Amino acid sequence: MTNNNRYAAYEKSRIMTASPAELTLMLYEGAIKFCNIAIVAVEKNEIEKAHHNIIKVEDIITEFQATLNHKYPVAKEFDNVYTYLQQRLTEANIKKDKSILEEVLVHLRTMRDTWKEVMRKAGSNPKAHIS
Repeated sequence: MTNNNRYAAYEKSRIMTASPAELTLMLYEGAIKFCNIAIVAVEKNEIEKAHHNIIKVEDIITEFQATLNHKYPVAKEFDNVYTYLQQRLTEANIKKDKSILEEVLVHLRTMRDTWKEVMRKAGSNPKAHIS
C-alpha cells in the first residue's frame, strides 16, 4: 500500500468514526484549507485553481446552512453570517480578490476557534488537525 493509499484510508476511517461535533470541526478546517489554497492561487494568477477552491468553501458553507437547526434562535444569526460569507465568496470569485478571501478566512478561523471552545466546554475531544 502506498503512502497516499494509507493516508486516504486513515482519512476515511477518521471521518467515519468522528462525532457530529468533530465532523463540524473537520468542515471548518476544510473551509480554511481551501480558502488558503484559493488565496495562494489568486496570488499566482492560477484562476481555475482559485475558482475551484472558492467553490469548495462555498459548498462547505452551503452544508452548514442546510444543517442549521432552526428551532434554536441562534440559527438565524448563523444563517445570516453564512449568507454574508457566501456573498463575499461569490464576489471574491468574480473579482479573484485576495483581500476578500482573507476577510472570509478571518471569519472562518474565528468560527472554527469558537466551535473548538464549545467542544472543549462540552467535553468533546477535538481530534481533528488544527491549521
